[in-house]
This record gives sequence, structure tokens and C-alpha cells, in this order.
Amino acid sequence: MRAVWTGTIGFGSYAIPVKAYSATEEHEIPLHQVHSTDGGRVRVKRVCEVDGAEVPPEQMIRGYPVPGGDVVLLSDHELASLPMPGRTIDIRGFTPLADVDPIWFAKTYFLEPEPAGTKPYVLFSEALQQSGRIALVTVALRRREVLGALRVRDQVLVLETMLWPDEVRTPDFPFRHADVDIRPGELRRAVSLVEELTGEFDPGRYPDRYREALDALIRSKIDGAEVVQPTAAEQSEGVTRLLAALQESAAEAEDERTAAVTKARAAAARAAKARTTAKRAASRSRSKTS
Repeated sequence: MRAVWTGTIGFGSYAIPVKAYSATEEHEIPLHQVHSTDGGRVRVKRVCEVDGAEVPPEQMIRGYPVPGGDVVLLSDHELASLPMPGRTIDIRGFTPLADVDPIWFAKTYFLEPEPAGTKPYVLFSEALQQSGRIALVTVALRRREVLGALRVRDQVLVLETMLWPDEVRTPDFPFRHADVDIRPGELRRAVSLVEELTGEFDPGRYPDRYREALDALIRSKIDGAEVVQPTAAEQSEGVTRLLAALQESAAEAEDERTAAVTKARAAAARAAKARTTAKRAASRSRSKTS
């Protein structure tokens, strides 16, 4: 794994140096958008909606839309000058894990201690486990301060980034205000069904059936040679570029030959003129002598 963040955990008088690694990864089967006639990859270009020109990355900055159509331009230098917390996971308090609804959690990271911070890391981990608490923290990630929680999983400290209060929506659905009549017998049967299906959580019991079926479909098409080779357009484009380069080289060579011939002719003309001048001078000299 590759560390995505390095910093420290502020715990009392300790500054525990740690590295953060993404704790999860998605194993989706990559499906690209392609041209149905030749299988060529369809790519998205970043185009300016004002002049229609494709914009290179070095010309892109951030912008804040203002009501009325105006845009506030924000350069990377200006954004970097804004106050940001240091590279420290600041502990703000502790609470039982059961008191935090999972909807608040956004992304999970494993925290690995640097060798010099192993003892305080283990000490903090044991303190969390014995107290049955998680630590509520703030930390700067990807140019913004985020709320987070530190918990222990398999003796490893885990950072759960969290949403801010205004980022969790309120599900104001009509049924919440309706008077729904539920009979006691119906509720008992529902509870009984839940209890019958209750067991220990084993993620291996829940395969990704869609992914398995998609993988089988793709493999069957490969085995049946139902594939296309989207290289015709690329080869045609390559040939076009090659011919253009050859034509350009030929034109340059022709220009060089023309220049060389012109230069040689000019030199020959100068030499002929010099010989003619010399002959005339010799003839005049002989005439004077006679």
C-alpha cells in the first residue's frame, strides 16, 4: 500500500507520528464508453463553454459562481494562502461508538505508526479499547479540514473521516407524519422473522452476483471471439501523420536542393563574370602595348 497522508496524532503530551493508507478499494470491472461501429474509445475533452476551445490543465483554476452569471476566480496561490490546520490529527473529545450513526462516516484510513511512535500508538490504542470509546478529531485532508473519528480495528488505529452537520440531509418524507396502524401480531411476526435470520456477520456469504455474471458474460464473448480491434482508425491516423511528415521532409529537401542550385548558379555566374572582366582587362593591356 502507498501512504496517502503523513502527520501526527496529538494525544496529551504525545505527538504520535503516523502514516495513513486507504483502508478500502473497489473491484469494479472496467467498462469504457466505445464507438459501437469500431470499438474505438470515446473520450471526454475539457472544453471552455465560452469559446469552445479545449483547455489544457495548466490553464485551469478554481472558480466560484455568483448569482447573475459572474464568476470569482481563485488561483492555486490564493487558495494555498488560506489558513489550514497543520498535519496533526487533533483530538477534540471521546464518545461511545454506538452514539455515532454510520451515516456520518465517509472514508476509512488505516494508520500505521512510525517506528519512533510505536509505544505511544499502542498505548493510545489500548486506552481506546479498554474505555470502549472512539476519539472525535479534526484533520486537514486534501486542502480542507474534515471531522473524523479514531477507532481500533484488529489492533490498528483507523481514521474514519466524517461529514459536517450541514452535509447530512434531513429525510422529510410524508410517511413520517402519517398515523400508520400496526397490529401487535404483525409486529411479533416481523420481529420473529428478524430473529430467525440473525447471525454473525460473514461478508463472504454475500457474493457480488452482478459482477460475477458480468465477468462470465465478458469471458464468454472472449472465448467466442466476439471482439473487435479498435486500431483501424489509429493506424489510419498514424499513416496520415507519417505521410504528412514525409511530405514535409520532402518539401524541406526540395527547398534545400533549390537553394543549393541557386547558390551554385550564382557562384558560377560570379566566376564567369570575373573571367570576362579579366579577359577584357588583358585585352586592353595588349592594345596599349601595341
